[in-house]
Amino acid sequence: MAGNAGNAGNAGNAGNAGNVGNAGAGSGGWIFPDRVDLPFITETGVSTNRTTVTEFPDRSWTPDWFAWRLLAEFAINGGWSTITVAQPDYASAGAEIDELVTMAKDERTDALGEIFAQSDEFLSYFMALLNVTPNSHPNTCRVMTTASLIALQVAMHWKAYYKRPRPSQICPALLPPIQVPGHASYPSGHATQAHLVALCLKLVIPASVQPIATDLTVLANRIARNRQIAGLHYQNDTDAGVQLARDVYNILINHTSVPSFDGLVTAAQGEWP
Repeated sequence: MAGNAGNAGNAGNAGNAGNVGNAGAGSGGWIFPDRVDLPFITETGVSTNRTTVTEFPDRSWTPDWFAWRLLAEFAINGGWSTITVAQPDYASAGAEIDELVTMAKDERTDALGEIFAQSDEFLSYFMALLNVTPNSHPNTCRVMTTASLIALQVAMHWKAYYKRPRPSQICPALLPPIQVPGHASYPSGHATQAHLVALCLKLVIPASVQPIATDLTVLANRIARNRQIAGLHYQNDTDAGVQLARDVYNILINHTSVPSFDGLVTAAQGEWP
């Protein structure tokens, strides 16, 4: 079981934003061995060849690193500090834990596959639903990754503010099947991220694809609920994450707040027929 120590890297949930880059071919995970006796650079004439490139092209930014660019802009200019999150509903915690116990008994076995898969990243689920990859729809994937990362940043602020213990810290018998993340419970980061991703994707997809807009919300709900089935979140955490996603979304669609995001959405819309 010692190998499970590697799960410690999941504590920040940052993988939910960054790992999307690994979901499509050509996104940065390749390795190219070179010959020891005859490195490519020693081939006749190649070492003297030069291009005229003067700056790193925008198209070469992978979705995860592009998202960090917009996160910086959002943090400085986005007005996110005006958002308020109501305090957790501690009075209902006992009843909510009872519900989580029932979920663990009745649903966890069936949900384990999704719980494991969505622990590190879940943007690939949205990609599969829309049939897109970072190669086929790079800007659409950037919208997803940016929304996920921004949602994570705001959620972490409020997690640190309220410091709510995880359900399994109150009821250890919940025994989550994955490592409990190393940060507070409220609001749910997965709920905030998944619902903000769904909202932003609805800005991007055209009328021909709009019939599946509801599917995006259903998927976001499912991702958030899986965290409850795993014993990681209260219903109150999820509800707060959904509302927080809406609040962040309202800031993002204010075209003067994060102009780079507005431009990114326009570019993503252009990828759809």
